[in-house]
Amino acid sequence: MDNSIVISTPPHVKSKRTTKSIMLDVIIALMPATLMAIVYFRLNAFILILTSVLGCVATEFVYFFIANKGFSDKCSHAGEVCKRWWKQFDLTSIISGLILALILPPATKWYEVLIGAIFTIAIVKMVFGGTGKNLVNPAVTGRIFMFISFSLTVYTACAIGPVGNGSIIFTGATNLSGLLPSAGNDAVAGSYISRLDLFLGTGVAGCIGETCKAALILGYIYLAARKVIKWWQPLLYIVVSCFLSVCLAAIGSTFEISLFLDFAMSGGLMFGAIFMATDYVTSPKGVYGQIVYYVALGVLTAVLRYLTKIEVVSFVIMIMNLLVPLIDTYIVRKPFGYKRVKKAKKQKEGK
Repeated sequence: MDNSIVISTPPHVKSKRTTKSIMLDVIIALMPATLMAIVYFRLNAFILILTSVLGCVATEFVYFFIANKGFSDKCSHAGEVCKRWWKQFDLTSIISGLILALILPPATKWYEVLIGAIFTIAIVKMVFGGTGKNLVNPAVTGRIFMFISFSLTVYTACAIGPVGNGSIIFTGATNLSGLLPSAGNDAVAGSYISRLDLFLGTGVAGCIGETCKAALILGYIYLAARKVIKWWQPLLYIVVSCFLSVCLAAIGSTFEISLFLDFAMSGGLMFGAIFMATDYVTSPKGVYGQIVYYVALGVLTAVLRYLTKIEVVSFVIMIMNLLVPLIDTYIVRKPFGYKRVKKAKKQKEGK
């Protein structure tokens, strides 16, 4: 009998489902946003997506090939190393490449995407040991790296909608003040961007996969139905962020609850809440820890959005990813079958 103990990193899914099957569900959930990105931003979006996905997969393969000494002995073991890579290939690099592409503006150059993809996989994921061992979400960190390195500040409107010629350009990280129809910017945005436009993504300048909220909601419903994510997790993040944003917007003006939908459908909040904040590896493992995590995400997003007037979802998610080990340390999960031992009552003195 083999009495060896297998130690692996959490989360541990106690079912027949594998990492590859879960990642396949995520890919399927991302398809509506991917298709709408190509429909709205056309060839630019297709090139971004293809370059990012191929770059991430190729980087993972090359790193694995080198780390497993595929070049040693005049590449005599190259075939065996390739078979081992394919056997362990769990689709996570495809997810990272797809998400990275979808959170980029359409004007991003192909070589910038390729550099970002290499950084995402080689530095953020593989250096720390591969799947399940990264400290922060690879796609989020790769996006921030690209934002700092290449100043991704040009956002054109999609090819379909009220400004279908793509002439509307915003500078800055998805400038929220130019998107919200009730944000006092009627001269620029309110005249042509309605809540229906925000929901469908028509005429909205932003990242290619974040504009169509209808596609994101379809992906959310699929993931929740397949129990890949818990239905309340993205909702808690979005509700806390938008409610606090409405309260902050009321400072110096009247309180308008109708702004709730505007904040929810602007920028990358919905995409980040559904596909990035819910990452198994970089989010807390216990329910109470998850509640703290998503509430903190909502508060930070609302406050930083109010102070900077730009989209900050990627930065907030990365910050909270770094705090997850602390959350898991101090908010300890109750072990399965645990029963609290009752303390014996102290006998009164003199008895």
